[in-house]
Amino acid sequence: MKRVNWVFVVLILIGFVIGRFIGTYFSGSFLNYGQTFGLSSPFVLDLGFIILTFGLQIQITIASVIGVVIALVVYKFIR
Repeated sequence: MKRVNWVFVVLILIGFVIGRFIGTYFSGSFLNYGQTFGLSSPFVLDLGFIILTFGLQIQITIASVIGVVIALVVYKFIR
């Protein structure tokens, strides 16, 4: 079983977050163009004594892709 490189995973997540901030800052430009994947409304499971709500939505924009590319470049430099 391969070992998970947590620095790589954290840098990718940071790249998505930074890209999302860039896309929000430039909301009227092409950087905010993208696609949304996931559940549009959450899935609710009512068992009587507990209610579980499941939902996941991922929005990939051009800015988030740029953020991930920057994170990959940073990873190459620190590795």
